[in-house]
Amino acid sequence: MEKFLSIPVTNEQSQLVSANGILLIEQAGQTSVTITYLSGKVTTLTHASAAVGNEDQRDAIQDAVVAALQTPWYKVAFAVTSLPYAVSGIAVA
Repeated sequence: MEKFLSIPVTNEQSQLVSANGILLIEQAGQTSVTITYLSGKVTTLTHASAAVGNEDQRDAIQDAVVAALQTPWYKVAFAVTSLPYAVSGIAVA
């Protein structure tokens, strides 16, 4: 069953990000977290600036993925409500 994270984005509605087929979640910089999928696609979440070396945002996304995958099959979207830094954009490449 497909699972999605429902992530609130500043000045927009929440956006869905796939929680399936993830190969790596990485703090790519002070303002972005990347999610790399087995398919080769990469989702980039841009967020407010964090201190150098701070991976709280990555940890929160990873914890949300784990929680989403543990929900019953009929709960397709998992609301991500407690990110340390506001997400300002989500892009898929």
